[in-house]
Amino acid sequence: MKIGGHGIREHLQLLGPLFTLIAAVWVLRMVADYAGAPRGVVKVVSVNIAGSISILIAVILMHVRKFGGYANVAAATFMLVLWKELLVSAAVAFTAVTGLATIYAAPEFSGAPGHPLTPGWHIIGQLTFGLGLQTLFGSAMGCLILWILRAFVPPAKEGKWSRP
Repeated sequence: MKIGGHGIREHLQLLGPLFTLIAAVWVLRMVADYAGAPRGVVKVVSVNIAGSISILIAVILMHVRKFGGYANVAAATFMLVLWKELLVSAAVAFTAVTGLATIYAAPEFSGAPGHPLTPGWHIIGQLTFGLGLQTLFGSAMGCLILWILRAFVPPAKEGKWSRP
């Protein structure tokens, strides 16, 4: 299956380091939480922010490397958000199985304050509404950024720093 002239494998190669970035932030957040770091420190290490930054970097890479167009931005956004949501869902499941009180079970992150979701509903919410809404918003922002880049920043000429 090709999206904008590029296969899934090409997308995964482009996004590989960004998947690693999101996973590294996820691990850092889990370790900081389990090590007993203050809640404020754990909140700063955000998988959502890492996901947003990853989408921005992906769009810049697509522009610089002349990698497809707007459909590729949407596909990359979906892949990055799916990865992020799977990691968060794994953390919620791990928290539920181990019974440890982590940030993923805190009421402010798992439902309305005073009405926390069960872990199962939290995971379903992440993999449906979280995935859908973040993909739509991320794709819209990514396409806008790509349009701005194409309008105001000429892509690199073939040479030392660009890849065909």
